[in-house]
Amino acid sequence: MVSEPDVCPRALSLAVHELRTPITVASGYLRMLLREQAGPITDKQRKMLEEADRSCARIGALVAEMSELGKLEAGELTVPSVPFDLAALIAELASGMHEGEDRGVRLDVHAAGSVMVAGDRARLAAALRALMHAALRERSEPGVIVVECSTRPDTHQTWAIVTIGDETVTPSLADAAQATPPVFDEWRGGLGLALPVGRRVVEAHGGALWSAAGDTPRAGSALRLPLAP
Repeated sequence: MVSEPDVCPRALSLAVHELRTPITVASGYLRMLLREQAGPITDKQRKMLEEADRSCARIGALVAEMSELGKLEAGELTVPSVPFDLAALIAELASGMHEGEDRGVRLDVHAAGSVMVAGDRARLAAALRALMHAALRERSEPGVIVVECSTRPDTHQTWAIVTIGDETVTPSLADAAQATPPVFDEWRGGLGLALPVGRRVVEAHGGALWSAAGDTPRAGSALRLPLAP
């Protein structure tokens, strides 16, 4: 799939600025109503207000993603270089993900020992969480999504490789680590801007993100990051 053109940082910055104030005002009034500061409310009214408050929170989260995406596009975010164990982070994230369990879909983590990388642990965690969430969300039938963390050398350096998908395709995903340029469908509905932000975070760390060429999103995705010195 051909990648979409990069978004305009100035347009995103303007949209974030224009959206933040009305969302903050609407959320504030909803919370006041829920606390009954304007008078008692019925159970039916409370349920309606709680749903409106959740919707405001989702819009607020999307605006935050727009802000992050705009800063990444403009090169305004400084990426720290803090060593951490990527394999341990993946296990931690997977243990807290339960989407798909009602459909018989689960995550299975494969990692051989520690895999040390350096960077912004929080932002890379958000990118990995988005990829796992997408894999669980896009699989409709029961089964296992395998998340594998390994290392792989090339002629220049050794990479940390993370593959996420059906166990039948994860080896081919790892083999595609040398693909130039990597192909990744980041504009998938229902996932907000988590995948576009995630791709740019990975690339800001000197890595890359890709999907199995020619296959559906269900085939999975993978990323590579430089190992810590």
